[in-house]
Amino acid sequence: MKVKHWVFASLIGIMSLSACSENISNKGDNLFSEEKYEEAVKEYDNVLKNNPKYLKGLYNRGRSYEELGDFKKAEKDFLAAYAIDGKNTQVMMSLSNIYQKQKNHTSALLFADYAVQVPGAPAMAFFLKGRALHQIGNTGEAMIEYSTAIKMDKNFGQAYYYRGMLKIATDKKKSGCEDIRAAIKLGHEEAQVAMDKYCK
Repeated sequence: MKVKHWVFASLIGIMSLSACSENISNKGDNLFSEEKYEEAVKEYDNVLKNNPKYLKGLYNRGRSYEELGDFKKAEKDFLAAYAIDGKNTQVMMSLSNIYQKQKNHTSALLFADYAVQVPGAPAMAFFLKGRALHQIGNTGEAMIEYSTAIKMDKNFGQAYYYRGMLKIATDKKKSGCEDIRAAIKLGHEEAQVAMDKYCK
């Protein structure tokens, strides 16, 4: 199971990263919001020519590349943003996500682990750590991280879904199906398919 676009759609979008105090307005954010990612990249290029260490510009250009499927360029921008602010949880989570997409689960786990260690880290950081652990086969710790994400955010449909699927895969079908039902109620797009397949 892959970490899909929906994982970060509600989380990231166009963001004002906390480490960036500049208020540089440009067309890039609007173009990104309109899903005009190639045009957004060009606008961020213009901004970064004059300010190559502009964190928000680097990060959002990386997000644009990610939406275009150019994961290597996205990774490069996220790493540049990380070099500027090595304590930015959002950047760490994006690195974890982009490495998951490239099936580099060890690096995905590394950056998710960095993210969860930052005070005030969001539920998504724990979810991403769970996904990386799940992918490398560490099911026990993955279960803990999914449960932590759910404890932090009772409406986290993705975490219920993946915890449920992990429970089903490890012979905890009854409890797993309860998680799948919770994911359905929270509108997770794949949960009904899982319910029909595994929880009859």
